[in-house]
Amino acid sequence: MAELRAVLAPSGWLERTAVLARALRRPRTPGGLLVVGTPGDEPWHLTAHLDQESRLSDAPGLSPTLVRWAPPPDAPPHLRVTMRRLEQAERGETVLVVGTGLAPAPLLERVSDARKRATVLALDQGDPELELLAHEALTVEPGTAPVSFDGAQHLVSSAAGGPGELTPRGLRHWLSRVLDTVSGPAPGRPGA
Repeated sequence: MAELRAVLAPSGWLERTAVLARALRRPRTPGGLLVVGTPGDEPWHLTAHLDQESRLSDAPGLSPTLVRWAPPPDAPPHLRVTMRRLEQAERGETVLVVGTGLAPAPLLERVSDARKRATVLALDQGDPELELLAHEALTVEPGTAPVSFDGAQHLVSSAAGGPGELTPRGLRHWLSRVLDTVSGPAPGRPGA
């Protein structure tokens, strides 16, 4: 973990993560954070982490709604939210598009329409059309980013659930504490 800390600190990743996290934490009603992926890649992982962070940080506006392309009709109500929900996005809500591939035209059209009323954020691997629609985007380019796409999802959800004002310095300090908890303090730091 010390290696990760050493790579992230000078890379600018903590600052870019803080920007997206601040956008996710903007006040909104519970369920007003709409998380959507591509038809073949629903963002279950990030949605679960955001839900957990919402509860742990007592931030009900961070509680996500997973928007799905084709949920089974017998799914529980919270897992039956269809793409139609994007058409109903309102002011004060946020659409977070998460995907490792290019967003298909039907998704881009829905996101473009939702953008007229809601804030659009993206966590992707370099989708230029999606990034043009997004108010804020965090791009995890394979092979060049200091973290994996999965790792970026963890950083974003943790930062969004982090305490108080998420300045780059505050996020760096908070992330350091999280990494110390997981892996032990870095060599040369108190408690090492």
